[in-house]
Amino acid sequence: MLFDIDTGKQVTHIPHLKEFNLWRSRLTNVEFDAIMRKISSLVQGNEILTSSWIPGNDWTGTVYEPIFTKSCNNDITLSGLCFGLFVWYAFQNDLDEWYFGRFANNGYPIEGTTYFRKKF
Repeated sequence: MLFDIDTGKQVTHIPHLKEFNLWRSRLTNVEFDAIMRKISSLVQGNEILTSSWIPGNDWTGTVYEPIFTKSCNNDITLSGLCFGLFVWYAFQNDLDEWYFGRFANNGYPIEGTTYFRKKF
């Protein structure tokens, strides 16, 4: 479950749904499920995650590769956006309560959404 840190309200919509659906439609169920399993395994093993810090720079040979090659037609920028939406989707569908926000690191805005497990 995903909650907005500023309002405390649960978020049930997927931002940029049109793009999410397009990018999702270009993957097979097997590919999408593998991506979701990988992201979900990271969600389960952490208390705090930032979407842009998860996948690494080279997706070759990983479950994330089809995001770049198929979903986003080899577009690096779109691949990052697509990955971020898939991460959002994973947090929305997790049974634990997660909060999200946009933050800075050493005064510089972090290029990604940060998610953290409810601890209070």
